[in-house]
Amino acid sequence: MNNKKENPFRKSTRLKEYDYSNGGYYFITICVNNFKIVFGDVKNVKLNLNIYGREIEKILLSLQERYKSVEIDYYVIMPNHIHFIFILDNNSDEKRSVSNIIGAFKSLTTISLHKLGLIDFKWQRSFYDRIIRDEKELYYIRQYIDQNPLRWEIEKNNPDNLEL
Repeated sequence: MNNKKENPFRKSTRLKEYDYSNGGYYFITICVNNFKIVFGDVKNVKLNLNIYGREIEKILLSLQERYKSVEIDYYVIMPNHIHFIFILDNNSDEKRSVSNIIGAFKSLTTISLHKLGLIDFKWQRSFYDRIIRDEKELYYIRQYIDQNPLRWEIEKNNPDNLEL
């Protein structure tokens, strides 16, 4: 018997006909399981990362060294989630998909945080992604990322607001 609490009404945000190994800009949101505050805090609209938040940042930025096809464009690490934009350029011999990269990130961060003593750390099962289609959308998503700490006090208890 499956003991996982699955939401039967949860819909995939993935486009069924889209190849997620296509090059382009992708906006990603990943939440900590149960929205547990783990990575630091926001005081006076200033984000203060703790040791776990700094570790998440280090691993996120290391993705572009690990994978030639990935460039981190913009990001913010919030107390219980992360937003970032990455550029996928699969013109090299290394062809990766969005799911492959996010899976690696989640695995690397979970292992690392467990080693740092946060043994009960877990990400939520999936992640939110959006294919960024043009410069205007890229601009607005970067602005959303920049303003995330400003909205923390208002939105921290409303997980529906974590998606753009």
